[in-house]
Amino acid sequence: MQSRFQVARSLALQAGALLREGLTHSKDINHKGAIDLVTQYDLLSEALIVDGLRHAFPQDSVLAEEGGGDQSSRGTWLVDPLDGTTNFAHGIPFFAISIAYQQGEDIQLALVYDPMRQELFHARRGQGAWLNERRLHVSSTVDLGEALLATGFPYDMRTHPENNLKHFAAFALRSRGIRRLGAASLDLAYVAAGRFDGYWELRLWPWDWAAGILLVREAGGMVTRADGGEDIFAQPTSILASNGLLHEAMLRVLAGREPQPSQG
Repeated sequence: MQSRFQVARSLALQAGALLREGLTHSKDINHKGAIDLVTQYDLLSEALIVDGLRHAFPQDSVLAEEGGGDQSSRGTWLVDPLDGTTNFAHGIPFFAISIAYQQGEDIQLALVYDPMRQELFHARRGQGAWLNERRLHVSSTVDLGEALLATGFPYDMRTHPENNLKHFAAFALRSRGIRRLGAASLDLAYVAAGRFDGYWELRLWPWDWAAGILLVREAGGMVTRADGGEDIFAQPTSILASNGLLHEAMLRVLAGREPQPSQG
């Protein structure tokens, strides 16, 4: 696993340099959906990472956002080569590279790299979560009213009834605030770092959250489905990640069982 970490780290840093340079360059922007974008830098970053992983570990399978692939019980890399494409396409410097390695049902290795801040969040199963060389711990917030939360919205929110707007409104009335930053991997990394107290999102893909859930768990937090279930890979996927202390309160809000906040 150490060799896998070193290779993944090197590839993430190389891809990060590519994206950092590309942020201010002209971009070829195409649409995968009405508001779901892809640029040539998504494809370049993915090619760099996937080719590197396949060369170093030909026995592993790779599942990546743009090129697809498959999952193997032997070992699978889950790669998001540019998480936050919409931010990137608009010149907003908030995006990341997410790489995770899975064996069976367990994520063994995780890296989330923010190239603009040169923050490398990483974890290995059973060995804690780290930001560069600093050990990470989730926050100690116990009151939902004092919590800073994060979320995101599905790309088909204009047409799909499960668009997260009802949940967003419910949490907006019960928390200190909600941030929508546009990169799920960084939202989860920020929960691990104690910057956010909780995060939820609906209908994600495995490459969106695979690395982030290991970061949160290794930092002492809790991750389940948004309905409290344990099988995060079950379709339709959903995520609730928290410092653990807020998890039950957040589940009640998501289930519509939390009473309206008092007006006093």
